[in-house]
Amino acid sequence: QVQLVESGGGLVQPGGSLRLSCVVSGFTLNDNAIAWIRQVPGKEREGVSCISSHDGSTYYADSVKGRFTMSRDNGRNTAYLQMNNLQPEDTAVYYCAIASYWYCTGPGTEGMYYWGKGTLVNVSS
Repeated sequence: QVQLVESGGGLVQPGGSLRLSCVVSGFTLNDNAIAWIRQVPGKEREGVSCISSHDGSTYYADSVKGRFTMSRDNGRNTAYLQMNNLQPEDTAVYYCAIASYWYCTGPGTEGMYYWGKGTLVNVSS
């Protein structure tokens, strides 16, 4: 019923940029926060960013502050993650998720009930 499709991942050199997209179908995003979450194989998932529904306020993990920017376009049912100055430690599978709440209080993984299948970001020389 609800589908989230991430795209935009790939191989990039350190210092490069990527723009991830998350297109949502079967669900309107107007009243829900959206988050980007990443996972390195064998490691726990890490909240990267979250954007609130009403005022567009954002939260970012300390590790990505100043480099990543999250945005949303409710009319297109799409969320974005602009990633600049990528570093090898950013290598992970990146997932978008719909939160059960409308306002973000952090970039964490709590309260997410719809998930995409992820897109791989590989930062390497």
